[in-house]
Amino acid sequence: MAQLGNNILVFLNGTAIAGTKSNEIQTDCEMIEITNMTSAQWRQFIAGRKQWTVSTGFLVLAGADITKLLTVGTTYTLQFRDRAGSNIIEGQAILKTCKISATRDNLATGSFSFQGTGELDVPQQ
Repeated sequence: MAQLGNNILVFLNGTAIAGTKSNEIQTDCEMIEITNMTSAQWRQFIAGRKQWTVSTGFLVLAGADITKLLTVGTTYTLQFRDRAGSNIIEGQAILKTCKISATRDNLATGSFSFQGTGELDVPQQ
């Protein structure tokens, strides 16, 4: 099933404060070198710690509480959903950067960068 770009929700204290219009989620893993004298000329590695980040953009709705959108350093809950709105994966993430842009007579847009803290998880129902 194809994923839709509007299926990330941002929550603060249990209240949804934003739905996204464009998203990028990235996970990565440190590599720990374990090469030793018997490895010959080839390096060997094992997987280390993992992390995830999210970059997202969305329309800033009229009446939105801008102070809730601009609080870098705040921990938010991010939920990732499939097309049907089910199969939720969520995680805690700290807002690293925030940029809101607007021009006269146009809709305001925002771009945000989050650093995941802890694992991405399937919440208990």
